[in-house]
Amino acid sequence: MIPTGGVAERAVKSGIWMAGQNAFGRALQLVMLIILARLIGPSQVGLMGIALLTLSGVRKFTKMGLNSQLIQQADSNVDSYLNTTWILEATRGAVILTILVVAAPFIAQVFDSPQATDMIRVIGISPLILGLQNPGVVYFSKNLDFHKRFVYYLSGQVLQLVVAVGYALYDPTAWAFIIGFISADVMKLVLSYLLHDYRPWPSFDRAKAGELVDYGKWLTGSSILYWVYSEGDDAFVGWLLTPAVLGFYQYAYRFSNAPATEIAQVVSSVMFPALSKLKEDTSKLREAYLQTLRVTTFVAFPAAMGIMVIAPSFVKVFLGSEWETMIPVMQILAIFGLLRAVSKTFGPLWKAVGRPDYIMKLSFIRVVLLAIFIWPATEAYGIVGTALVVTGVFIFPMMPMNIYITVKTIDANFKQVFRELFYPLVASGTMAAVCLYTASLLDVRPIIELPVLIILGVVVYTVLVLFLESQFNWGVRQNFETVVSSIKA
Repeated sequence: MIPTGGVAERAVKSGIWMAGQNAFGRALQLVMLIILARLIGPSQVGLMGIALLTLSGVRKFTKMGLNSQLIQQADSNVDSYLNTTWILEATRGAVILTILVVAAPFIAQVFDSPQATDMIRVIGISPLILGLQNPGVVYFSKNLDFHKRFVYYLSGQVLQLVVAVGYALYDPTAWAFIIGFISADVMKLVLSYLLHDYRPWPSFDRAKAGELVDYGKWLTGSSILYWVYSEGDDAFVGWLLTPAVLGFYQYAYRFSNAPATEIAQVVSSVMFPALSKLKEDTSKLREAYLQTLRVTTFVAFPAAMGIMVIAPSFVKVFLGSEWETMIPVMQILAIFGLLRAVSKTFGPLWKAVGRPDYIMKLSFIRVVLLAIFIWPATEAYGIVGTALVVTGVFIFPMMPMNIYITVKTIDANFKQVFRELFYPLVASGTMAAVCLYTASLLDVRPIIELPVLIILGVVVYTVLVLFLESQFNWGVRQNFETVVSSIKA
């Protein structure tokens, strides 16, 4: 099913490839995390988290948004920019590695975890490896050729799982994840040259570099703020509390946000290049956005509600009793994951119409609110308080502000947007209520309760969807038929 045809058809086909990529990729990652949780324990997971937080922070603070600029351009051929892009990304990778090698002891001291020093240094190799990859991979997204991206991404994930688990069996420490992480990047480097025939050459065009950086300045700012509000809570927990508690918090986040994260990844990866091609036609842009929002909420709402219901039995079955501390945090952050999936439809739209500044400005407001409330909440209630603040700020005022700007951007009315939120909320909320009531009646082992609740949730949600579709013309049938026809094509 190679993506061909018009923009809408290509977007659907690409979305299917992205959904498959992320479903398989996330499944592989969750399997790896579950095995590592059993083998290395919360404290080592926390050390792993410190290294990843550091790498992610430096990456976000130096992100230039080069690929976003190339995807956004109307010209289908951006070869003239690729050598300059390659030089910029490779230089950035070398700078990040240098920073982490020098700063690693000080960063580890901030978290009172000196054993993380060498992990931070080694994981700093990752940006340099990816900076040297073939810049032609940008065409996978620009041309909606996500079948190639599927191979590129999943091959790295498979290797990471094999290497990480194999190393953990030999040495049950956080090093297992670090080594697996680097091996995945090496695989992507190799595949980038095998899957695309562009070959970069060390030449640099200052004018084109200036053009790329000028567009990316807003994305750099929003990227920094994104790290602060998406991972700043992790950094704060690691600094204020302990690596073990950080391990609980990060695992609660990863498992509660897994479905929503993948939905959001599919949406942002496919939606931005697709909407960029429709930005001159407001009516088509509006219709494409509303359909995207419908598909996103159709999946994200029941996924989040389902995680809230099954969290206790899931943790007991897969992670073990030493991880039960994370259960209430996982349930709260499931709501955050739902909101995050919905909000991920906003950013690609704003970037597509040339307003990436919206992302940065709203992110700044969110960061300020988090900074005000996160310390007292965490001191009073631990990581449960942290999760409540992170989720609460998203509910209000950020979500209403995001919706308001989006409605104005696509020249819609609020009723059109709220309609796409109301139906899945009713269906998934009812599903959760039925499952919670059933769980209160069950007196069985978690390993039996878990599949019972999952099957019940799927059945109840399906029945409610069919009812809402037949009685109120929700619109999901039309989206489903579009997906099916694209698969057949």
